[in-house]
Amino acid sequence: MCKSDSRAKSSAELSDIFNLYGNSYIERNKLSLVQHKAVNAIRNCRTAALGGNVQHCPCCGADIISYNSCRNRHCPKCQALAKAKWLEARQAELLPVEYFHVVFTIPHELNFIAGYNQTLIYNILFKAAWTTIKTLGMDEKRLGGLVSMLAALHTWGQNLLQHLHLHCIIPGGALTDEKWISCKQGFLFPVKVMSKIFRGIFISLLRQAYQNNELKIQGVIADFADPKIFANLLDQLMKKDWCVYSKKPFNGAKGAVDYLAKYVYKTAISNNRILSCDDGKVSFRWRDYSDHNKIKTMTVTADEFIRRFLTHILPDGFMRIRSFGFLANSCKAKNIQQILGFLNQDIQQDIQNIPVREKESANELMLRLTGIDISLCPKCKTGQLQTIKTIPSFIQLKQNKYCDTS
Repeated sequence: MCKSDSRAKSSAELSDIFNLYGNSYIERNKLSLVQHKAVNAIRNCRTAALGGNVQHCPCCGADIISYNSCRNRHCPKCQALAKAKWLEARQAELLPVEYFHVVFTIPHELNFIAGYNQTLIYNILFKAAWTTIKTLGMDEKRLGGLVSMLAALHTWGQNLLQHLHLHCIIPGGALTDEKWISCKQGFLFPVKVMSKIFRGIFISLLRQAYQNNELKIQGVIADFADPKIFANLLDQLMKKDWCVYSKKPFNGAKGAVDYLAKYVYKTAISNNRILSCDDGKVSFRWRDYSDHNKIKTMTVTADEFIRRFLTHILPDGFMRIRSFGFLANSCKAKNIQQILGFLNQDIQQDIQNIPVREKESANELMLRLTGIDISLCPKCKTGQLQTIKTIPSFIQLKQNKYCDTS
């Protein structure tokens, strides 16, 4: 339960935590513009602050007020429709081949550097992972062609601490000008080989960024301004085994995309994992993968909870979902048809037979993609709601005086 001196709720949400403790945290800590926008959006999501509509049910006479969503990508309330739309688009790109799930993780020794250099480190992570897969795919001893990868960035672990990794879905094969080359059944590339190549490429890119003065060296990482200290860090990282995890092939292509969809539009924590926020503390459920995947409860101060959550706010405009290789946006339609031709599939399905639809209303789109009829009266479950009044928004989701744009 989430309580304060004058307020009690039967359940706790992320917005409750920001409403109860956010102002105090902001007064004592500097937030970036994008962090402040996220906090402001989440705390006002589906409230009168963002406006909405009054809808009337002609069957039972009820008047229903519904408030607008913030649509911020870090808000746990606003991901269902975006996830459904993304999933539908990916269904159009499925191939009748095996799909593999590979996870690339960077060591926690890099967390502080990433904290000061989010865009740079995240881009290096994407580039190192893709270069690893592309290099192995082009190897004539393995596949000898152009492979592909769909990757989604996660920056958190179940305990909300930094845990930087990519979830990647990789079709099991490669494309050449003459044919499609399938991988061995149930096997993509050796994990140890992927790990060594990934480690070498990442460290090489990081070293290059340092030499080009692209890294921000300040705060708790100020010592790395000394090239010898930074070189020592890289030496230590080269001695570590980097974690690259390859899961068993999915049960069909659709299973692969359904699985990745769970990760693509996931936020650092969902509301159903938050158990309580009382007396300046927050309790939440988490899965301890190091202890046989046991579900545990963690309690931290509200300040610490907010600090952890804010470390996962992505830079404004950063692309956390990326496609590479023959499924890159610029060429995927052509490549998919070519691959289907090589596999003797019916090209007339024109990329999985996705029908062309007239422009849909928000209600129609929501119903088709999620099965939820938002126009159905929640009181009588029969009438179709009709909008009779628009409620204007009375705030703008923008920075305030505490916002640090550096």
